[in-house]
Amino acid sequence: MNYSEHISINSSIRFGNPCIKGTRITVYDVLGWLASGMTFSQILADYHELNDEQLKACLGFAADKEHKFRIAS
Repeated sequence: MNYSEHISINSSIRFGNPCIKGTRITVYDVLGWLASGMTFSQILADYHELNDEQLKACLGFAADKEHKFRIAS
């Protein structure tokens, strides 16, 4: 998935945290909801401006960030 179609970083929105385009909802928000046990269906029911692809983009963004993470020796 090309998450850049759905995720943007703008220093004037939410302190430059990655957000779903056209919203102020951060990737961190979505990951937190999922970690707390919410399902995609529950998130979509609460946030009608979001769609399934945007939620998947948040997971893709987080996976890519984790893949690039390196611990300095």
